[in-house]
Amino acid sequence: MKTAVLPQVRVAPELRAELESVLRKGETLSGFVEASVRGAVEYRRVQEAFYARGEAAFRQFQRDGIARPAGKVLAELRGKLEARRKQLKPKP
Repeated sequence: MKTAVLPQVRVAPELRAELESVLRKGETLSGFVEASVRGAVEYRRVQEAFYARGEAAFRQFQRDGIARPAGKVLAELRGKLEARRKQLKPKP
């Protein structure tokens, strides 16, 4: 598979210097930019999917008038958050 080149982006020298100051050992400017672009693309995909699910849920509510109580939804979200926190908690 051939690779493609992203367009050059002109930035202020201060921004480039700031960027170079946060590069990790062995990390290149190109690698940082590529990782940033990949992250931004993934974020946009997740965001679009989130909006699509919300729109679909709202259309479903408009059709049938059935809604879930906010307290129940919030409790489920809190449970998911707590489970994820436990999963990510550093092991002693």
